[in-house]
Amino acid sequence: MGVPWVASDELWTRIEQMLPVRPAGRTGPKPLPDRLVLQGIVFVRYTGIGWEDLPQELGFGSGMTCWRRLRDWQEAGVFDRLHEVLLAELNAAAVIDRSRACVDASQVRAKRGPGNRAESGRGGQRPTRSAM
Repeated sequence: MGVPWVASDELWTRIEQMLPVRPAGRTGPKPLPDRLVLQGIVFVRYTGIGWEDLPQELGFGSGMTCWRRLRDWQEAGVFDRLHEVLLAELNAAAVIDRSRACVDASQVRAKRGPGNRAESGRGGQRPTRSAM
């Protein structure tokens, strides 16, 4: 196994095609390549250091650059799409062990049903004392 924050060529190929295209015509210094920035993001998340503590010697850019690119990619849905694609492939290969799976409210949005306050005509608001 290699260095955990270095994306393999195979993984990078998948991620790269999901990244939003940055607008052309920007002024200033040439932006860092996305692959290096991704490695900076993974380094910060893997090591647990703060964004501002990302060592410049690694060549991943500043912590702020990595944070901004992560924010932009999250807003563009890159990681959600990657997660879906990888899960679908693992599922198709029948290599997901669901014997210890647990679903809770952090993964599944609760459905509103009959008798729920949101459908009772009060718009989901708590009843006031005068309504009790």
